Amino acid sequence: MRSRIIVGWAGALLALCLCVSAFGAERGALFKVTGQGNTVYLFGTMHVGQADFYPFEARLAAAIAAAPVLALEIDPTLPPQVAARAMQAHGLAPAGMVTPAALAPRLARALRQAGIDAQAVAPYKPWLIATMLAIAEYTRLGYASSLAVDSQLALLARQQQVKVIELESLEAQLALFDRLPLAAQWDFLDETVTHIDSGKQAGEARQIARAWATADRQALAAIAARLDADTSVSGRFMREVLLDGRNGALTDAIVALMGRENNSVAAIGVLHLVGPRSVPALMRARGLTVEQLY
Repeated sequence: MRSRIIVGWAGALLALCLCVSAFGAERGALFKVTGQGNTVYLFGTMHVGQADFYPFEARLAAAIAAAPVLALEIDPTLPPQVAARAMQAHGLAPAGMVTPAALAPRLARALRQAGIDAQAVAPYKPWLIATMLAIAEYTRLGYASSLAVDSQLALLARQQQVKVIELESLEAQLALFDRLPLAAQWDFLDETVTHIDSGKQAGEARQIARAWATADRQALAAIAARLDADTSVSGRFMREVLLDGRNGALTDAIVALMGRENNSVAAIGVLHLVGPRSVPALMRARGLTVEQLY
């Protein structure tokens, strides 16, 4: 009898181990938000990724499998013509734009090191070139846009016939950068090149990726605190426009989703989920119950 119990217990343990091994480690941040009689799961993403980020952790994977809707900032499977129209509207530089003389040689070197064709990006606004250079730093560190967490979430959802919706639009996201006057855009690009030259850009990219990959709450909080203290043009723009400036509208959209659907999943950039003005903080201020699962 005892031997059968031991064999049975060992078999159950093996089955549990096999089940757990089918899922990945805790990454990013996962919240359970309840209110209005409904629940929404809130997950923090990165817009780049690596193969070893996947598969997703068990609770997140289960939440997506049971969800009626997966809500992303934007749908990563947008038709190319949609992206082209948004880029045409917001990414093209004014006629006759000339790179400041002090920046030109440094920019040329940064583009060359990033493997970006300087002639190909010459028609673009400085903010867009700065964004390309920042993404190139992640690429150099081994992260790929093709393996972005948002894209993999959308793929998983569609495999399970879960509806994918957008909380924002690409047009609206790119329009945010047009709030920067051209002079400030040049400062933004200059700071980006300076940070690349000094290694700061790569260092911060590593910190964000490592904090996300290990679901390190303290590291993510430290990144949020650093952004709060950053007085540079790029730092203020990131904090005031790209994060705090969007958090209210993202909260509105997710709360509205909660009112329509139960047990949906909303996945947005992880930096929207940390800090005193984050989406979870705004949800708590509205009287919703917010529990951080990891």
